[in-house]
Parts: sequence; structure tokens; C-alpha cells
Amino acid sequence: MAGGGGLGPTNGKAYPGKLTTKVLITCIVAAMGGLIFGYDIGISGGVTSMPPFLKKFFPDVYAKTTHSVSTNQYCKFNSPTLTLFTSSLYLAALVASWSASRITRLMGRKLSMLFGGGLFLIGGFINGFAKNVAMLIIGRLLLGLGIGFANQSVPVYLSEMAPYKYRGALNIVFQLSITIGIFAANLLNYFFAKIEGGWGWRLSLGGAIVPALIFIVGSLFLPDTPNSLIERGKEDEAKSRLLKIRGIDNVDAEFNDLVEASNRSKQVISPWKNLLKDRQYRPQLIFAIAIPAFQQLTGMNVIMFYAPVLFKTIGFGDTASLMSAVITGIVNFIATFVSLLTVDRVGRRVLFLEGGIQMLICQIIIAISIGLKFGISGNPGTLPIWYAAFVVVFICIYVAGFAWSWGPLGWLVPSEIFPLEVRPAGQSLNVMVNMIFTFFIAEIFTAMLCAFKFGLFLFFAFFVAAMTVFMYFYLPETKGIPIDDMTKIWSQHWYWKKYLTTNQIDDDIQKSPQHKGQV
Repeated sequence: MAGGGGLGPTNGKAYPGKLTTKVLITCIVAAMGGLIFGYDIGISGGVTSMPPFLKKFFPDVYAKTTHSVSTNQYCKFNSPTLTLFTSSLYLAALVASWSASRITRLMGRKLSMLFGGGLFLIGGFINGFAKNVAMLIIGRLLLGLGIGFANQSVPVYLSEMAPYKYRGALNIVFQLSITIGIFAANLLNYFFAKIEGGWGWRLSLGGAIVPALIFIVGSLFLPDTPNSLIERGKEDEAKSRLLKIRGIDNVDAEFNDLVEASNRSKQVISPWKNLLKDRQYRPQLIFAIAIPAFQQLTGMNVIMFYAPVLFKTIGFGDTASLMSAVITGIVNFIATFVSLLTVDRVGRRVLFLEGGIQMLICQIIIAISIGLKFGISGNPGTLPIWYAAFVVVFICIYVAGFAWSWGPLGWLVPSEIFPLEVRPAGQSLNVMVNMIFTFFIAEIFTAMLCAFKFGLFLFFAFFVAAMTVFMYFYLPETKGIPIDDMTKIWSQHWYWKKYLTTNQIDDDIQKSPQHKGQV
């Protein structure tokens, strides 16, 4: 494939092993860490469209949303305090993801997951009993710390535990659990909003303790990965663990490579310094920054954060907007299965490119549709049901495109491309960049909607076009490559090989003599 290329599923080392029931269950349980992230994404947008919640905590927004229909629809929810409620979580997640890399490396992936679940549990409890905006923000910060730990450790855990042939599908279970969390939150918002007395928002926010408990209890029973055990000097236990999860009698080849990778990692005193300064990690560094940044610049989280608000803006009523968010949540969940079933067959590149093109087309259509009806005044007058339904259909097609491409692959690819010596730091960087851009988008979305109006979708469409071109030329294929044998994809890529030394390239060729030429 022009520009990218890659190594096929039968290239490189083919470690023996099978997908055992134990590994499958273990990966599903670990992936439940995505529930807490997904639940928060879905719940935050829902409660901010509930009038009783707005009236109690954000009266200025409540006043604008209950104004006459002549009010500019683009600017109804433009409130710095309201956006701080949503975006504060991601600042905390940014801090947590940095510290989580050290805990993940020195104490194991499992402990980081337990920290994440515990912090999210406390945050959900505080939010459920919030009396003022300060309590809301404190609760959101704790939720963010929990998400930072979970998002840093879970993708690494899944990539290390899964057999390389199934790494893509099992890692995408994490994204699938995110979509389950989003859908559950949207559904609960819809029913809780109907509770008499207007206190349903407390159940929505406090309900965060349920996915937190699921994640905590599940993490207690998880074994640590062989990679992590070797990294902490427990080689005998690691080999025993590897034998169990691979379901075969001889894992010497894979085990020896894991030990070798660990020995190399111990020579790295400062993983962060090496990652940022050593040229051999430059390709991984660029993708650890570009992929999460681009993932947020698709505009998808704007849809998921503010789906009820957005649908309310284009003419749906209170409960109708929440139901529309439920619909997009269902689409998101179902479409993720497409990625799960195809990622280890067609590869990462095909899904990235197809999803990008699909999102680009939909964003242009949505922008034109909203622009024709709302104009720049933001007053659509009487909005026909068929028109609103038309917009929702293309939003759903857009969501589907994201859900089988940039959604799951934005977590999968960064978690599988780093060598062991910088893997925790690399995944932390991935989460940090993700949270920086998520915070940035969440913080300025309502102001951008007010200023850009329907052009906001064209703003995101520009970045979708740019990222699709970038992936076409620079992303090598990673399917079917053992996680600790991944350096060859860079040494054989037309562009990235210049960052590797001649010795590194020669070493890769000696390890895989059947691979010749440029990919």
C-alpha cells in the first residue's frame, strides 16, 4: 500500500500459542476499565441538558435555555463555568497519566488499575451528593485521576496479555467497554431526567460508582502480565504465567525474547528522557502525539460529550435530545464490533483510512444541513421533524465511522508500538496528549459553537482530511507483529528507517531475513 506498507500477519516471529478461555476472560475483565471513561463521557453531556441540574448549579445557562425560541441556538450553552465542569476532569487525568507510568512500571499494571477504580469511585460518590459547584469540580477531578490511571494501564495490559494474532481484537474490547459505558449513561440519563422532583441528575452522577465497583472487583482477580513480572525480577513466576495464558507446553522462544526486552529496558535509567531525546524512538513518539491529538480533532468527543446539548440545539426537546443521544450510543456500540471483527484481518491502516473518509463526508453534509436551516443567526424558526431526523442520520453514520476506526485504534496502535523499555512512558504520553486535547476541545466547544456556528463541523472536517492523509503516508501496518518484535516495522518503512542506526536495521534484517526492501 503506497506510503504506509507493513508486515503481513505471517511475517516476523510466529510464537506458538492459542487464545485460551483464561486469556479471553482476563482481557474482557481488564477492558472493563473502559466503562468508567465511557460512563463519564455519556453522563456529563446528559446532566448538562437537564433543566433541574442547570437551575441549581448554572442558573445563567438555565435562563438562556428557557428563553424564547428567538434566542440564538448556537450560544445557549456558552458558559465558562459549565465547560469547566466538563473539562476539569481531563486536567486531572493528565496529571494522573504521568504519575501512573511510574507506578505501572515499578508496581505492575494491576495496581494502577486498582488505583484508577478507587479514585473514580470516590469521585462518583462526591458528585452524587454535590451541594455546590465546588463539590462538583472536586468530584470531577477525582474522576479524572481515576480515568488517567485506567487509560494508562489497561491498553498496555491488554496488549501484553493477548496472543499477538489476537492483540488487535482483544485490545478493542477496551473501546467496546467505553461504548457500553456511553450507551448505559445515555440510557440512564433519559430515564432519570423523567423522575419527579428533578433530582434524577444525582442518580446519573452518583451512578459512576457502579462501573467503578465493577472495575475494582474485576481488577482484584486479574493476574499481572508476564512482561510486568519479568520487569520486576519475577522470571520464574512470569514463565509459569506465560505457560498458562498461552495454553501450550513450550513458550521458551517468546519468554526468552521478553527477558531480552526486559534486560534492554533495565539499561534505560530514564524512560521519559530516552523517549523524548533518543532518535530510535522518534517514530513512536510522533505517533504517540499525533494519534491522540487527531483522535480528539475528529470532533467525536464533542458529539459524545454534548450530544443531548447538540440535539437540543438543532431543535429537539429535553427528553427527545436525550433519546437521540441514546441512539448515537447504540450506533457507537454496534459499530465498534466491526472493528473488533476486522482489525486483525484487514489491518489498522484500512480502518483508519476508510473511517477518515466516512467522517469527512458526513461532517461536510452536517455542516451544510445546519447552515441552510440555522444560518448565522442561529434561529431556525419552525424545525421540521424530517430535517432533524436527516441530521441525526448523518451524525450516526459519522459516529459509526469513528467507532470502527479512530475510536478503538486510537488506543490500540499507541499501546502496541513501543518497546518495553519505554512502553509505560509512551502510553502515559499517549494518554496525556489525549487528555490535553480532550480538555481543550471540551473547554472551548460551546464558545466555538457560538462563534463558528455551523462552520464548527467544517473546522473538524479539515483535521479529519489532514489526519487521513497523514495515516496514508506514514503509518506502517502493525497487525500480526509480536509486541516485542515491533521495531522492524520502522526499520523497513520508507520514511521512519532514517531514524534508526545502521546497526539497528542490520539487526532487524538478521532477525527476519525473509523481509527485504522497502515497505
